[in-house]
Amino acid sequence: MKKYILFDNDGVLVETEKYYYEANVRALNEFDLELNFDTYMEIMARGGNAWEVAIKAGVPKEEINIKRERRDIYYQELIREKNIEIDGVVETLEKLSHSYKMGIVTTSRRVDFDLVHNNRDIVKYMDFTLCVEEYPRSKPYPDPYLAGMKKFNASKAECIIVEDSQRGLTSAVNAGIECVTVYNEFTKTHDLSKASYKINSIKELTSLLKNL
Repeated sequence: MKKYILFDNDGVLVETEKYYYEANVRALNEFDLELNFDTYMEIMARGGNAWEVAIKAGVPKEEINIKRERRDIYYQELIREKNIEIDGVVETLEKLSHSYKMGIVTTSRRVDFDLVHNNRDIVKYMDFTLCVEEYPRSKPYPDPYLAGMKKFNASKAECIIVEDSQRGLTSAVNAGIECVTVYNEFTKTHDLSKASYKINSIKELTSLLKNL
C-alpha cells in the first residue's frame, strides 16, 4: 500500500521548465551561441546542462560562470512575471493530504525554489522539500529520491514518485521506486516508457492512487 508521495517540482507542480530554457537561450545568445529546442531536450533528458554548448564552442570556464549568474537572474525575472500555475495542483494536493504524506524532491536551487513557492499554497501540504544542494548527486542518479524515502523512514514499496521528465523518471527507476509520469507538453519528446503509470493531468492522480 502506498503511504508516501514524492513529487518532482518543475513541470509537475509548477510550469517553470520552459522559462528555464528561455533563460538559458538568452544567456547563450550573449556568446552568439544558439541553443535549439531539440538539443536542449536531449541534454535535459540525460541530466546534462546547457553550458555543454558553450564548452563545445571553446568558451572559457570563467566566462561561462559569469553567464551562469546572468542566466539565474533571467530565470528569476521570468518566474516572477509569468503565470506558472498548473490547473488542479492545489486542489489535488488538498485531497491527497488526507490519505498520504508528501514531499517535494527537486533539482532546483533552494533560492529559486523558495522564490517559486513564495505566496503559493503548495508547500504547506508537504512534510519536507529537498533541493539540489541537499543530496549528493542530482537526477538521473537515485540519490534525490532515496533521500526523500529516508526522510519518511519508508520502504520503497510504500512510496510512489510523480515526475514529468526522462531524467526524473530515470532517477526513480534507479532508486527502485514506482513512478507516475504526468503528461507535459514541454517534455513530450522524452522517453517515459519505463514509467509504472502514466496520467494526462495531475487531477487524475487521486483516482489512480485509489486503485493501487
